[in-house]
Amino acid sequence: MSDAQKFQLGTIGALSLSVVSSVSIVICNKALISTLGFTFATTLTSWHLLVTFCSLHVALWMKFFEHKPFDPRAVLGFGVLNGISIGLLNLSLGFNSVGFYQMTKLAIIPCTVVLETIFFRKMFSRKIQFSLVILLLGVGIATVTDLQLNMLGSVLSLLAVITTCVAQIMTNTIQKKYKVSSTQLLYQSCPYQAITLFVTGPFLDGLLTNQNVFAFKYTSQVVFFIVLSCLISVSVNFSTFLVIGKTSPVTYQVLGHLKTCLVLAFGYLLLKDAFSWRNILGILVAVIGMVLYSYYCTLETQQKATETSTQLPQMDENEKDPLVSAENGSGLISDNGVQKQDPVWNSNKDFQA
Repeated sequence: MSDAQKFQLGTIGALSLSVVSSVSIVICNKALISTLGFTFATTLTSWHLLVTFCSLHVALWMKFFEHKPFDPRAVLGFGVLNGISIGLLNLSLGFNSVGFYQMTKLAIIPCTVVLETIFFRKMFSRKIQFSLVILLLGVGIATVTDLQLNMLGSVLSLLAVITTCVAQIMTNTIQKKYKVSSTQLLYQSCPYQAITLFVTGPFLDGLLTNQNVFAFKYTSQVVFFIVLSCLISVSVNFSTFLVIGKTSPVTYQVLGHLKTCLVLAFGYLLLKDAFSWRNILGILVAVIGMVLYSYYCTLETQQKATETSTQLPQMDENEKDPLVSAENGSGLISDNGVQKQDPVWNSNKDFQA
């Protein structure tokens, strides 16, 4: 099996793991919050991250992966930023209507595209842009209902979108820059994310719910679902870093909207949630957008691979032919008779996800 085939299988596995684990934890948390009344989302997320860190520490002790330290400032900034983005998303949901919150989530994709285009010179073809527009239109039809605006909620949503986009772009760039795996990055950043949310979680949850997380009555059923949610979160957090590292932040957001559509469908089938023809139409349009996005991404990847494979033989021939090398300006001889090379400049493609 070639390296390209292994990479494709690994990517498919990461995407599948992300979908299954995310849909599972949403269903579990919905039962915990809606049925059992445990509405402390930010504090619960901090527990998720603590359990994830402990699980990874055990995996490290069992030598399932190798610890690879790198720039501590990058780890600290990345971990804190991730924690802040999660807290802002929860605040956005608390101070806005559900419809406006869904619009906030939809805004993450175009914001990510703009940031990557400006700062990383990453180019998105017209076909990719078209498929993303179809996707966002479908998700908007399926999920966005009332749009009640207020100043505080709008500011929180804007900050949530920006921090989430930057954090997800950092997830991809840090893995490539420092050559660390998703597991190594998650292991080192988890404590900072957990501490950020563990300190701010009870305050934020109290602000949103007017309840004290420590005064809540923890029955055996509540404890069971909390433990189950924490265990599933290990897979969710791992697959998130894995997907962004193997693909891109935009692809991860596309996958996130697929999860939204699946959650809506499961909610209707399993929990008998209210469903309308508008939901069905929106999901169908969103699925069309996802299929187009996947098709165009695969097509462009194959084209790049073909171009690379055709360029390599030409480079080999140039290296073998000294006349061609001299014409191309390579293999220059210095005054002391030692061969020297032209400087190699980084191109924009080195920064592409």
